[in-house]
Amino acid sequence: MLHKPADRIQDLHNLGEYGGVNPSIADSSTFTYKKASTMQAVFEGEKEGCHLYSRHTNPSTSYLCDALAAMENTEAAYVTASGMAAITSCTLQICESGDEIIASRTIYGGTYAFFKNFLPKFGIKVHFIDITKTDAIEAHINKNTKMVYCETMSNPLLEIADLYSIAKLTKNTEIQFVVDNTFTPMVFTPTEFGADIVIHSLTKYINGASDAIGGVVCANSAFIAEMLDVNNGAGMLLGPVMDSHRAASILKNLSTLHIRMKQHSRNAKYITEQFRKDGIKVFYPGDKAHPQHSLMRSFYNEEYGFSGMFVVDVKTKKNAFSFMEAMQDDNIGLLAVSLGFYKTLFSAPGTSTSSEIPKEEQDRMGLSGGMVRISIGIDNDIERTYQKMKNCMKAVSIL
Repeated sequence: MLHKPADRIQDLHNLGEYGGVNPSIADSSTFTYKKASTMQAVFEGEKEGCHLYSRHTNPSTSYLCDALAAMENTEAAYVTASGMAAITSCTLQICESGDEIIASRTIYGGTYAFFKNFLPKFGIKVHFIDITKTDAIEAHINKNTKMVYCETMSNPLLEIADLYSIAKLTKNTEIQFVVDNTFTPMVFTPTEFGADIVIHSLTKYINGASDAIGGVVCANSAFIAEMLDVNNGAGMLLGPVMDSHRAASILKNLSTLHIRMKQHSRNAKYITEQFRKDGIKVFYPGDKAHPQHSLMRSFYNEEYGFSGMFVVDVKTKKNAFSFMEAMQDDNIGLLAVSLGFYKTLFSAPGTSTSSEIPKEEQDRMGLSGGMVRISIGIDNDIERTYQKMKNCMKAVSIL
């Protein structure tokens, strides 16, 4: 029997050193050894299981790593100080000068900027393609390709990557298939469909409280060991370490993720169905009209739904700004970037989280100024929320 993500997390609970129901927080930057020879063995990579220095590992971050690896069904994980730290350190572990990356053109703006503007300084070339066209990926693969990168559900257009088909192209090659699963924790388990490495911004759904920044790289034990190598590891040498208190906090919130994801998804599906009836242009993979709806249904974890992210297109930037301001004034949610908070968050991606992407590329992607990206909260009465949103649309003459 294949255990579900929530079950795998539940089965990993650790008690505190004095029997507390939560693990003790290892509030220490360094760790003592009884014998100098043991410390030498750890430094030389001959001995494992001993904590050396918190930039390397720490009991608190290790508990979180174990839980996230269990969730994503990987052998190991490495937590970082931010989602971007996970992306950058993972990429630089895989690629060096002369290597090439194939990446989705619809990705988080920070990732796009890193790939587009930063990596060329190191002689790393990135090809941006339409991730929904597998033949475009195949056409760009060559002897220098070291990584294929995509988001399971893309930011902000909510396109769904065909993980099956992409994995067939990278299987039995040296190419690492890296998937950012930030929008869809528990909804998708990418490694079960061929992904080699799974990345998350823990800041979003996994933490769920908009009070912490964090990231994670989930992969096989060998890759995580490479990242932590004291001589060549990007995780060790770039120092993107997570604080032990943050790790403990995120671990507690992770325990309720399965409940929150179900509610986020239920609310998003209800709202988008109503908006569709009202004639509002909606982008949501749970909508049968979404171009990848059937694809998503073929490999998502059904009980967690289609995630809590959706986009509405209200035609103009003026309408988008007015609508968001009206929603904030009516306490529907907050005009803020990020997602996965218990309250609804909304932003205009073209002028915020995707602003790093040039306007001409936004146009080619289909990202218009009238789009509003909404991360629906875990509201109890979603019909009430819908009616309030509808009234806001009417107040600013969208409906």
